[in-house]
Amino acid sequence: MIVLRILVFMLLGASALSFLLYLITGQERFRRWGFAIFKWTLLSIVVFFGVLFVSQFDWSMFGG
Repeated sequence: MIVLRILVFMLLGASALSFLLYLITGQERFRRWGFAIFKWTLLSIVVFFGVLFVSQFDWSMFGG
């Protein structure tokens, strides 16, 4: 869990840094990188909450 949490915060930081570089330099490549990293951040957040949901799920009702 802690690894996923660290990954999410690192991706958010990288995305924010990329957008900041875009604002400072005006280079389009930093904006593209920012959106790409943000897309992966959203995916990692979905995985994080999926793992959280599955770990809290009561599997005993399925005979396990």
